[in-house]
Amino acid sequence: MYEATFDSLTKFECPEWFRNVKFGIWSHWGPQSVPMCGDWYARNMYIQGSEQYEYHLRTYGHPSKFGYKDICRLWKAEKFEPEALMEKYYKAGARFFVAQASHHDHFFNFKSKYNRFNSVEVGPHKDICGLWKEACKKWDMPFGITEHLGASFGWWRSNKGADVYGPYAGVPYDGNDPEYADFYHNNYEHVAKPGEPDEWVWLTDNNDFQEYWLKVMKEIIDNYQPDLLYSDSTLPFNESDTADDYKFRYGLEAVAHLYNTSEKMYGANQALYTQKKRSEEIYRVGVLDIERSQLSDVSPVPWMSETCIGEWFYKKTMKYKTPHHILDILIDTIAKNGTMLLNIVQRPDGTIDEEAEWILSELAKWFAVNSEAVYDTRPWRISREGHSSVKIDGFCEEQVEWDDDDFRFTQKDGKLYAFVMKSSGRKNTIITSLGENEHVSSVNLLGHGPLTFNQYSGVLTVDFPTEAPTEYASVLELCF
Repeated sequence: MYEATFDSLTKFECPEWFRNVKFGIWSHWGPQSVPMCGDWYARNMYIQGSEQYEYHLRTYGHPSKFGYKDICRLWKAEKFEPEALMEKYYKAGARFFVAQASHHDHFFNFKSKYNRFNSVEVGPHKDICGLWKEACKKWDMPFGITEHLGASFGWWRSNKGADVYGPYAGVPYDGNDPEYADFYHNNYEHVAKPGEPDEWVWLTDNNDFQEYWLKVMKEIIDNYQPDLLYSDSTLPFNESDTADDYKFRYGLEAVAHLYNTSEKMYGANQALYTQKKRSEEIYRVGVLDIERSQLSDVSPVPWMSETCIGEWFYKKTMKYKTPHHILDILIDTIAKNGTMLLNIVQRPDGTIDEEAEWILSELAKWFAVNSEAVYDTRPWRISREGHSSVKIDGFCEEQVEWDDDDFRFTQKDGKLYAFVMKSSGRKNTIITSLGENEHVSSVNLLGHGPLTFNQYSGVLTVDFPTEAPTEYASVLELCF
């Protein structure tokens, strides 16, 4: 059994299922999808002058009269069909699934004894997390849950404001209504006084809220026994790079409860916890999560990358990533000992749009050809060859312009898989990273068949077919 200490929890070993699945899909979905106006709506609708404030004002009315609590009541999820969606996700290559339990908006997608604003009592009147978990069972997919609650207390201080100009100048937003103080948080300590700058707060030091967070985490774990629990923050409730049992006591207790619950169920822990602090002292209690970016090279321990096809919540005007871009991120991640999580945005009614459907169908085609180079693989001694690489700069994600010398590698069962990042328009392929004693006996292009090749002093030259089996990255299987 684990104790709520760094000494105990850093003995964590990543379960094999997470190392094998490689690709998962995430439902980052809740009442903030109702306006179809993008991410952080619950915060920005209370910031005069922001795009979402202006949209809210002209669509629903002033936030002193029609606030976020009223948006929550509009969310119905009336066309939500988790089993049908899960089938699409599985066919598109996902081998685990993650559902959002609560965003920073403090609305819970599950029935809770601690928060009346939850999806069973308000809005959809459905146990969203429970329905997702049941759908996972049919495909034998591990089920994860994400919590963004830890950052909610300071993040949502905007609902305590008022307009500073215009016809409603000085009129308090509905976050000041005592009747809803339980939902909007008693977070005045983080609200800037007149003339003071608005100081950014991600994880609060308010002890009452920290204790509340821990009760909710235990409720989630007890009710859903997730295989993965994700925090949209560093380990609560501290952002230090140095392990300190007292400063991180609430986060440590939640992680210990997750692992001990799993251990009771399976005889050994099969769960993992992810957070975003890159200090090894902190992330070794679980698995490091990196949002919209990558590691520079192979990690000695498993990690997770996460991204979205567009914005985190549905937005009518958002531009989606192409299947090409998504697959490039996946390939670069698994070559570096990572697993990728991809958010497929949903409309407020629970459906996905035609472009998202197309993206899934393209992923399905690619996985049908190349899945053996993805699932159950491990990184090779190097992750890549070539001069092109992904940009690693904050939340920067750009499509890489690959060249003929760009490859990514995985291995399994004595075979080396070389992902040809630029597959179209080439006549031959040259791989220079093999050792002089690594003699290739055959080369197979997945989806095509055997290829002729020549190897001299570690340099492998392969005759590539005129037409690649996929318009995205192709895979060479090298046997020794």
